[in-house]
Amino acid sequence: MPFRKNAEAVAQLDLFQQSLPVKPYCANDVTAGLHIRSVEHALKHQYIQPNHPNSKLWLVFDIDRPTCVHEITDDLNMPAPHIFAQNPDNGHAHAFYGLETAVHLNKNSSSKAIRFAAAVDCAFTVSLDADGQYCGLIAKNPVHKRWRTYSMNVESYSLGEMADYVELAQYGDRRRSMPDTGLGRNVNLFNRLRKWAYKAIRQGWPDSDQWHRACLDRAIGYNRTQNPLPVSEVKSTALSVAKWTYKRFSSEAFSDLQAHRGSLKGKSTRDEKLSRAIELKASGLNQRAIADELEISPQTISNWLKKSKSHIR
Repeated sequence: MPFRKNAEAVAQLDLFQQSLPVKPYCANDVTAGLHIRSVEHALKHQYIQPNHPNSKLWLVFDIDRPTCVHEITDDLNMPAPHIFAQNPDNGHAHAFYGLETAVHLNKNSSSKAIRFAAAVDCAFTVSLDADGQYCGLIAKNPVHKRWRTYSMNVESYSLGEMADYVELAQYGDRRRSMPDTGLGRNVNLFNRLRKWAYKAIRQGWPDSDQWHRACLDRAIGYNRTQNPLPVSEVKSTALSVAKWTYKRFSSEAFSDLQAHRGSLKGKSTRDEKLSRAIELKASGLNQRAIADELEISPQTISNWLKKSKSHIR
């Protein structure tokens, strides 16, 4: 289906405007800093925040070279973006892909779903030869007259549909960090912070407020990279990890584990870790957290727990 230009590109541009945050960041000159304004005011600016702080309905890619829609679809064999906002002076553009279901980044989100979305995001960045340093906080405002905007009336993509166009194998190993681009940064920050938190909370068993501040300070430190996440996303990740670990870990539970560990001195290392894995599972930890705690692969933990269930039956 051919792209429709400007006034004809109604459906996707309407959806874009309706899905904006209530008070998005915006700017006319990004080098002069960003402003927070109402949607009505923000839409008058050349650049605007396309997604809510803790969710991604639009995957946006910054193609920092002369390009066009047909290069994406015909030369690169990639799916057509729903919105394509191009700088008429140099041909650089932002390609917007609308998702069927937004990717949420909060304490209730599935880490597996986020990692899958991050893999798709990173793979698209490579395949589109897009800027890996683009943070995605703001994008060219497709309804602003400054840009040459195209849109296509097609259904929103599922992540599975997008995954069909790229190779994800290199992102499948959960023991390895994601590329530090796009949603990969969210996955990397979450994993680094939770691994630190599992051990750090035992150092004095701080109260809730102290622990939240400690997690935020650590997250801010981890975010000091060449391609940092927006502060709002760092705060959300820190809060998620802090709440989860504070709820799941306590000095009493740790003391019980230590006592149990002492009773296993005569057993082999494997038996000790197996017993600890069962205890940790009973306390509410998931297999990923147990694997990190015991420094064993998630697959081994899964096999152990399956065998323990079969013996109990």
